[in-house]
Amino acid sequence: MPPLGIGTWQWGDRFIWGYGRRYREDDLKEAFFTAVRHGIRLFDTAEMYGLGRSETLLGMFLKEYEKSAEAYEQNMAVGTVRLVEGALSSKRASSSALVLVSKFFPYPWRMHPSDLIRALNKTLKRLDRSKLDLYLLHWPWGPRSIETWMEAMAEAVRRGLVRAVGVSNCTVEQLKRAQDRLSRYGIPLAANQVEYSLLVRSPENNGLLSYMRSSGVRLMAYSPLAMGWLTGRYTIEHPPGGYRNRYRRDPRLPIVLQTLREIAQKHKAEPAHIALAWLITKGAVPIPGATHARQAASNAMALAVQLDEEDVERLDQV
Repeated sequence: MPPLGIGTWQWGDRFIWGYGRRYREDDLKEAFFTAVRHGIRLFDTAEMYGLGRSETLLGMFLKEYEKSAEAYEQNMAVGTVRLVEGALSSKRASSSALVLVSKFFPYPWRMHPSDLIRALNKTLKRLDRSKLDLYLLHWPWGPRSIETWMEAMAEAVRRGLVRAVGVSNCTVEQLKRAQDRLSRYGIPLAANQVEYSLLVRSPENNGLLSYMRSSGVRLMAYSPLAMGWLTGRYTIEHPPGGYRNRYRRDPRLPIVLQTLREIAQKHKAEPAHIALAWLITKGAVPIPGATHARQAASNAMALAVQLDEEDVERLDQV
């Protein structure tokens, strides 16, 4: 799994994130291509993001990316070195190099394993794919058990619809149950996607991170920048509005922001780069959002940051 990805929760979401007002389809398209140009290969989406619109948009951008890659290869074949949108410098580009992740939401009316297969086929149609790299159970909720949905995940693997399966928002106990059921079919649990950042340290404190490391399950970190708080854009005096303001109540917030600024200055980087790089040192795969090209480019810069032991220790202690 690539060390860093892009989360697409905001893509197409009009009600929470203001799609169509704060940003538009062209902005998201530029964010996608900018991310790919800067070496980001993983894109995370879900059927419930924008009520399917996120998957549809990602599928559209992937199709255009494939066309640009094909055009680039044709130009190379006739000896013309010409950059086209989506091609990566002089390197061969193909959608097979990208890793796509989506999620199944266990709505209360979904009662049978076949509901997961139907939902997955709809996801594949929106993404315009025949197979998904990684499919996750979005939340361990609903009237049906984790075991029921892992049976369905195993069937999805058997049918060749997905390459790997995982979960999201699961505890250690729930992970063990998922692993136990999948093991009956010789299928490993590939990932667990949870909230993890310098402001949300619960995976460290509840034993989740330690267990996942020891059992070979990758931790995908959503909201790795605490919905913008760790980018340096906001301050306690000038906070964001709405749901994102919940982080303001954290008593550690001032020292976390100050430490980020100091380490960022040392590396001639931005606070966001440091926050993401720290997660990577923990073995996590952060998936920050990006609705504009500048955000995608900034996220990618985290891959160039090399934190030293002193940096990591300071951040560990905040």
